[in-house]
Amino acid sequence: MRLIGAGFGRTGTKSLQAALEELGLKPCYHMTEVIKDPSHMALWTDAAEGRPVDWKRMFQGYEATVDWPGCTYYKELMQAFPDAKVLLSVRDPEKWYESAYNTIYGSLRAFPFNVIRHVVPPMRRMARMVDGIIWDGTFKGRFEDKQFAIEVFNRHIEDVKKNVPADRLLVYEVKEGWEPLCRFLGLEVPKDKPFPRLNDTADFQRMIRERMKSAFLPWHKSRPS
Repeated sequence: MRLIGAGFGRTGTKSLQAALEELGLKPCYHMTEVIKDPSHMALWTDAAEGRPVDWKRMFQGYEATVDWPGCTYYKELMQAFPDAKVLLSVRDPEKWYESAYNTIYGSLRAFPFNVIRHVVPPMRRMARMVDGIIWDGTFKGRFEDKQFAIEVFNRHIEDVKKNVPADRLLVYEVKEGWEPLCRFLGLEVPKDKPFPRLNDTADFQRMIRERMKSAFLPWHKSRPS
């Protein structure tokens, strides 16, 4: 592991994943990795429920991590990977809240996903893990309280700045593009490669619809008629 992402989801982490992989830090772990490989859910559920986790096993083969669930455990990852640098992706707090509410929070609580997440076993396990780490674990079940959620967001940023040595930390907004990221990593800026801009609200909602189909249809077909 060369880079630990400490920034919350919806701070440009999907774009960062693509950028880091373009720079050679691949594969880069992101919440979408958990969706692609459900076997990871058990380890993250262990983390959420306070059981020991073998972080080196979890991230075996990965060069970097961004987004949830990894950002919640940046301190544990710093201990497991003492040579890794830390990237704190940030964003205007109001815009972050609006984006998070309309995607990873709101979309997953709207019909039909709010039903599917309780009845389809893979989705039920995913929901348990996400609730344990993010909505109940990080936001104490109060994400709909905008002021409280933004306070948690800002407090996390300050905690990362306090806990990570300055020479090991980059505080970064994706709108800054390649230069500060490459300078921090000691890498050259890619030539003729625009910085990735991925996973806006429409992209996320489209992905959720596709994931629901892929989880629901096999389960529905397997049910006794």
